[in-house]
Amino acid sequence: IKECDWSSDVCSSDLNEIEATIQSIEKSTIYVKSWMMCSKFQMNKDKTEAILIATKKIVNSHSLPKTICICGTTINFKQSLRNLGVTFDNTLSLHQHVMNTCRAAYLELRRISSIRSLLSLDATKTLMSSLVLSRLDYCNSLLSGSSLHLIQKLQKVQNTAARITFRVPRTEHTSSLLRTLHWLPIDCRIKHKISTLC
Repeated sequence: IKECDWSSDVCSSDLNEIEATIQSIEKSTIYVKSWMMCSKFQMNKDKTEAILIATKKIVNSHSLPKTICICGTTINFKQSLRNLGVTFDNTLSLHQHVMNTCRAAYLELRRISSIRSLLSLDATKTLMSSLVLSRLDYCNSLLSGSSLHLIQKLQKVQNTAARITFRVPRTEHTSSLLRTLHWLPIDCRIKHKISTLC
């Protein structure tokens, strides 16, 4: 996009036009600020974040701009930022998002595991669905086309959840456990989400 519309929060550009695009965004924010002031709103510049997304090759090999000026405030481009609970990095690999999801899920698994002996099978399945699987399913359609490495990290979380549910050792194969629980594997859950949305 050669020139950004002021109402847009995402702009794209060729590498050789990146400076012009950033200047266009900076100019657009002046119009946004003036509209907000007319409508008796205030811009919170302290909460403003920006990210410059490019391919890994470009991020590693080119000297991309480091800052953008929003209404007189200089903001550094971040390596990653959160939007609606999803962590986006500057190459859109979603690696950090998967790491955060796994960390949060394993925390819940440790908590459930510590009281598993006091829970019935049905209660455990309910806890797993609400506290673990819900995290794995949240915005998982964004992971379509992601590397197998990332999908496997999430699959390990689901496998651990199945083993804790049935109180079996780590060496137990999980395919039959997942079938018994009626839990689709992670890659199938992603396809199911996209199919449902479509």
